[in-house]
Amino acid sequence: METTKRRLIIGSATATLMASTFAKIAFAKLPLAVEEDSTAKKILVRMIRVMFPHKKFADGPYERTADAVFVAAGKTPADKIAFLTALRELEESGFMQLDDKAAYASLKKIEATPFFKLVKGTTVTTLYDDPEVWKALGYEGPSFDQGGYVTRGFNDLDWLPEPRIEEYAGAGQ
Repeated sequence: METTKRRLIIGSATATLMASTFAKIAFAKLPLAVEEDSTAKKILVRMIRVMFPHKKFADGPYERTADAVFVAAGKTPADKIAFLTALRELEESGFMQLDDKAAYASLKKIEATPFFKLVKGTTVTTLYDDPEVWKALGYEGPSFDQGGYVTRGFNDLDWLPEPRIEEYAGAGQ
């Protein structure tokens, strides 16, 4: 294979890109196994709490949601690195020291990023699917496994007026 100027430039650019990527990983100081880094989880839990604030919710649902976000973020090593790098940037911005209003404003600035979209999308489907959250919100949960709503007090809506029922006589009458 002949070494040409073009191949030399492409090879140099590739090597530079790979070196900068590895340097980012090395200096990010975030382990790829999230169970080894409680700081990353604390940042994510705080982020989820700011995005979805509920005073009634204990820490458990937020922590379980953070675990689900980490699983969703770790589909590939590259995804995990990008996710953990974004978490590190959030930490370095002083996010953990901000009050809720300022933290919310900080998150508004990154809401268009894939990192934010991943956290938001996973949280919406995970946090509100937690039985502990259902209990805090007064939701009894799905009823299909208990025979449906009709046999479980479907008509106990005493705060609504009784429905007016009229017989349909047919078209034109």
